[in-house]
Amino acid sequence: MTTAPMKPELISFALCPYVQRSVIALLEKEVEFDITYIDLQNKPDWFLAISPFGKVPVLRMGETVIFESAVINEYLDETNPPQLHPADPLQRALNRAWIEFGGSMLLDQYAVMTAPDEAAFMEHTVVYRGKLEKLEAQLGNGPYFNGDDFSLVDAAVAPVFSRIELTETLRPTGLLDGFSKAGAWSEALSARPSVQQSVPADFREMYIERIRDSDTFLARAAAAISS
Repeated sequence: MTTAPMKPELISFALCPYVQRSVIALLEKEVEFDITYIDLQNKPDWFLAISPFGKVPVLRMGETVIFESAVINEYLDETNPPQLHPADPLQRALNRAWIEFGGSMLLDQYAVMTAPDEAAFMEHTVVYRGKLEKLEAQLGNGPYFNGDDFSLVDAAVAPVFSRIELTETLRPTGLLDGFSKAGAWSEALSARPSVQQSVPADFREMYIERIRDSDTFLARAAAAISS
């Protein structure tokens, strides 16, 4: 008698970019999964009991809980085809390093989004652009990080580009200007079905509404555009 495989459950917050990384990986691998949304401003006790950092994403496999998006994606890659990491150990290590770099860019993006005034906004934007410059220097001919093959690096960085596109509509800074490879990579990722389907249907509206409801420079810039 065979045992049916466990169905993964991803604990999520609808706007979290780290959750989006793992949803992309699940969709790329065509893994059937459940997703449970929580309110990070009012975290349920059951979630705090299973999430050591109190953060999303959390992946539940039966009674076992895995946390941190990069670790979740490594597990998914080891247990579900197709493999999204390079076969070569050195290239695989390089990919892991750039996944970490992508995580730092998400922190930069959050700093830009929550900057209290224009000076802080521009300061964080300069740091962000510096990261994009380093990324641009690493890229080849595309369309993805490793060329023709979609990888976990692509899953990790896709949320960065989707949020750049949104913040640029609220306060244009030309963040990707001059970065032809990064710009082409962003376009390739935004056209990929797994990326398009990795967020709720009303993600754009939810994201912009969250910014508009905040006491930040970006919120005030957005209000000036709409008035």
